[in-house]
Order: sequence, then structure tokens, then C-alpha cells
Amino acid sequence: MDAEIRQGTSSHNSFRYGAASRRRRIALPHMQLRTSERKLLLLTVDLLIINAALAAAWALGSQTTFAVGALLALSKWFVTLTVVWGVCALFFDVYDLARAASTVQIVRAAGAAALAAVAIYILIPWFAPPLTSRTLIFAFALLAWLGIVGWRVTYAQLFVQPWFKRRALVVGAGWAGRSLEEMLRIAPRDPNPYRGTGYELVGFIDDNSDYAGGNVGDVPVLGDHQLLVTATRELGIDEIILAITHRHAIDSTLFDALLRCRELGVRVTPMAVIYERLNGRVPVDHVGRDLYAALPTGDSVYERFYLATKRLADLVVGVLGLLVLAVVGPLVALANALSAPGPLFYRQQRVGKGGGVFMIYKFRSMRPNAERETGAVWAAANDSRITPVGRFLRKTRLDELPQVLNILTGEMSLIGPRPERPEFVEELAKQLPFYRARHAVRPGITGWAQVQHRYASSVEEAKTKLEYDLYYVKHIGALLDLRIVLRTIPVMLLFKGQ
Repeated sequence: MDAEIRQGTSSHNSFRYGAASRRRRIALPHMQLRTSERKLLLLTVDLLIINAALAAAWALGSQTTFAVGALLALSKWFVTLTVVWGVCALFFDVYDLARAASTVQIVRAAGAAALAAVAIYILIPWFAPPLTSRTLIFAFALLAWLGIVGWRVTYAQLFVQPWFKRRALVVGAGWAGRSLEEMLRIAPRDPNPYRGTGYELVGFIDDNSDYAGGNVGDVPVLGDHQLLVTATRELGIDEIILAITHRHAIDSTLFDALLRCRELGVRVTPMAVIYERLNGRVPVDHVGRDLYAALPTGDSVYERFYLATKRLADLVVGVLGLLVLAVVGPLVALANALSAPGPLFYRQQRVGKGGGVFMIYKFRSMRPNAERETGAVWAAANDSRITPVGRFLRKTRLDELPQVLNILTGEMSLIGPRPERPEFVEELAKQLPFYRARHAVRPGITGWAQVQHRYASSVEEAKTKLEYDLYYVKHIGALLDLRIVLRTIPVMLLFKGQ
């Protein structure tokens, strides 16, 4: 073997094990599907199947000769169905890759999405074809369900196999590398532990001799960076993941080895990018002081247009919310008067865009003067200060309804990071890097962190929510807003609020 890799018996054996594992793989074409390519594949086949189900059902009931030209002339049917499917797919979160790789989970989610899409679609007049009998509607639903579920089961069983994965070598077996391995590992005892991520971790490279010959999880540490180029060639590596927090301080010879690997056509990707792509979070502990890794870098025309459109949408939502508030407010006032007399509204200082302090409005859900003796404390599940009516308001998120007033005044938006209390902001900003970056956008009634994580009741949980908030700030856009709205609806309907 190349003299470059004669680093000692343990490293040598680990390297040979990695090479042998590659030779044992079934000799099929290696289609290294990236995260975006997997989601695009799922979406494309889903749309083909559900539109084909509609075409087949329409053809069964058509009195005229079936013709492709006739279908193309009625393209509004298929455009509408595509939009309906997109909304239902986001609602049931069927493009989460970890879920898509679990047969049980995806049968439930994709099957429900298919039936919901059919049910909604047939209720839309003019944009839907005249399926004139229950038999045709049933045929459409059955074909859509069987097609979508069958395809998703095939994906869950086939596309998690090694020949569809990107073989990855991780540079850095320390804290960042171990965090990456833990994040990618779906289940410790799963025979295919990185199911759904699209990656197969082949080995780790680290210059720390304490790691040599050891393992990170079940993945061997192959040796130091002198092995990097040779290992990349001989192990058929598709991507090198750089799990080093302070990347600007890497050794010049390691930097040269990474460039040589890139010269071979192998992608070199920072660990933070992989973590963000798969988790929907910015890993604040592993980006160092790299502002570009945690904050948006563009100022495009699209972004300006989106922000203007979002503000217009907020105004519409605010006006409609006032009408709902006028109906719901008296009912909440009556319920509170019977169970826990006191004021209808609760006002509290919060920190908004630009770090400015404003007064937020909510339906009161706690006993009057609940913090007189304790001062500002974290919200918690089963908080004894919450009234019975308040518990219902929180579970359904109706306690947030008065914030339509904050939306109309421009202090808040419908979607954005939840505004925090000034007392907590000062504390969290000292302990968590980038915390103040969440004030770059208007706070919201609901947000990415709210639909992904429970209420924060500690600094550690606040850090997790911050990672989601930074992801939203970095990737703010109409599609992400739509995902948040669709994920908020089941939280309200299923009483999952806190």
C-alpha cells in the first residue's frame, strides 16, 4: 500500500476495513443522490403519479375517445391538482428525508396526503374534471393512494441502500465530528443507522493521535490528514465533510490536501452546512464567529419584493384577525370571569426588530399577578400558574389572537421568531452566540422554532430554538412561510400548543 498511509497498525487496519467494505458492496451503478436531488426525485414522481391517477379516472368516465391532446387542453385540472398536492404534502411533511426513509411513517403520512389531496381537489368546481359518479371518484382516490404509497415504500426500501448514498469522509473526530455523527445517526441499533440522510460515513480523519485507531460511533478513525488524498481515492469518497469549527485556522498542509481532493472532483462541505440542510437548524456551537454561516448574505430584488408582499399579507391577516377577535373576545371574557376573574388581556414587554422594546397583547392565561412574588421565570409545561381556561387557550394558540393588534401596528408579523422578554434577552445574549441576530426580522405569532420545538424552559432549549430562528432568518422566504403556516394548523387543531 502507498507509503503515505503506513501510520501504524491500527490506522492501517481501519483503512483496510473501509476499503474492504467498499469492495463488498453490490456492484450497481453508484447514484450519489444529494439532499436536494432526493427531494426533487420524490416530488417529481409524486406529481407524475397523482396526475396520472386523475388522467386514468377521467379516461374511465369519458364518453369520448381518450387523447393526450384533450388532456393537455385541460391543463388547468392538472395545474390545480399539482398545487393542491403541494399544500397537502407540506401539511403532512412528506418531504422530510428521515420520515421518507421509514416505511411505517411514510405510509401513514403519504397515504393521508394523497387522500386529503383527492378530497380537497374534487370539491373545487371548474378547476376539477367532472368525475360524474362515486365509482370514478373512488377510482381516482384508490389509484392515487396505491401509486403514492407504493412509490414511497419502494423509495424507503431501495433508496436507502449504499449505492444510492454519498460516501463521506469526515475531517475532524472531535466535538464537531461527533456531533455530526450523532445527528446523522437515526437509531443506534438500526442496521442502516444513517437511513434517510443520504450519507454513508466511511471514516474520520484527525491529526490528534489520541483518536487514532478508535471509533466515532461505529465509524473508524483512519488516521491523520496525510491519509486524506489516498483514502479519498481508494475508498471511493464522494464528499468530504469538514467538521472543524474554526476552519480559518486549519493547517496549511491539510488545506492543500483538501484542495487536492477537490481537484479530484470530490465536494468539500463544512459540517455546519450538512447539519443545517438536514436539521433545519444553524448549529451555533459549530460555526465559530463566521457571520456568513449564520446570517443571510443577499439583498436581492426578490427579497425586497417578498418583504413588501409579506407586510401587505400581514395587514390583511390583521384586519381579519380583528373580526375574529371581536367574536372570540367576549366568549373568553365570560369564561375567565367564571373560572379566574381578572382582566381579559395580558400585556408584557418584549424585544422586537432592531432590539426595540414593545408591549405585546395576549388573552390572559394565568392567574392575575402570577409573577408578583417570583419575578420573570421561564414558561413550563403544566405550569401551576395557568388557569383552566388559559390551558385551553394555550393548547389551541388562541391566547395569541390579540397580537393581531401588534401586527397592525407593525411591531410583529404573522410569521417570525417569537419575541422574548427583555430580562431573558440580556441573559441569553451573554450565553448564546448570535442570539441578537434573531432581531434582524420582525417577530411573529408563529415561527419555524414554534412548529419544530416546544417552548423553551431553559438556556439549553433556548439555544435549540435559536438555531431554528437563525435558520428562518437566513432562509426567509414565501415557501418557508407556507410550510410554517401549514405546520401551525395541526398544532392548533390537535391541541399541541403549550
